[in-house]
Amino acid sequence: MKKKLAVAWIAIVLAAASVGMQAQQAAPRVAPLAPSERIQNLDQIKDKLKQYHACTCACGCYAKDLDLEAEHAIAFLRRRAAHHAQLQKLALVLDIDETTLSNYEEMQEADFAYDSKAFTAWVETAEAPAIPGTLRLVQEAQQLGVSVFFLTGRSDMQRATTEKNLHAVGFDSYTQLLMRGPGDAKSTAVEYKSRERAKIAAEGYRIVLSVGDQWSDLRGKPEAEFSVKYPNPYYFIP
Repeated sequence: MKKKLAVAWIAIVLAAASVGMQAQQAAPRVAPLAPSERIQNLDQIKDKLKQYHACTCACGCYAKDLDLEAEHAIAFLRRRAAHHAQLQKLALVLDIDETTLSNYEEMQEADFAYDSKAFTAWVETAEAPAIPGTLRLVQEAQQLGVSVFFLTGRSDMQRATTEKNLHAVGFDSYTQLLMRGPGDAKSTAVEYKSRERAKIAAEGYRIVLSVGDQWSDLRGKPEAEFSVKYPNPYYFIP
C-alpha cells in the first residue's frame, strides 16, 4: 500500500513539474522572413486576374474599366472633330490585342503564360471577340470622318487572319492595317510604332487620338494629341 502511494505521489510531482516547465516556455517564434515574402504569391495573383475579369473582386471590374477609357476617347474625338480645319485629315490610331480584340480566352487557357505557338494558333482561329468600347469608338470615328489606322505588333504573316477577325466582329471599314514586317523584327515596340505613326503623319494625317493597352503603344515621337491607355494587368510589353 505504501509502495502504491509512493508511486502515485511521484506521478503527481512529475506532472506538476511538467506543467511548470510548460508555463515557463517562451511563446513560439518564427525566424525573420526573407524580403521576397513581400511579393504576392503567383497563384494568388492569377486568381485575382480571373476575379478582375469576372468583376467579382474589390480590385475592380475589367469590362467597366475598359468602357470608362473608351468613353474618354469618344468624348475627346467628338470635341476634336468639331474644331478642325475643313481640309485637315484627322487620324485615330488603335492597337489590336487587348485594345481592339480580346485574347482573354487564350490567356486563361495558357494559365497566363505566353507561348508563341499557342498564341499563333489562337490568332489563326480568327475568333477573338471585339472590345465593345473600341467598336463604339471606331463607329464614332467613321461618323465624324476620322480615318482609322490599326497599328499592331502582330506579324504581317498574320494579316489575312487578323483582317478576317476584324471584319467578323464589326471592324469592317478602316483606312489601313499596319503590321510588323521582316525589317521590324529587332525593333522595340516603341521604336516600331513610332516609326509607323511617322509614316501616317507623312501622308498628311493629323494623329489626334491613339489608344492602346501598353504604354509602348502610345509613347515615342510622334505622339497623338491625346492618348488613352486601356488597363491590362495580364502582360507587359516594354
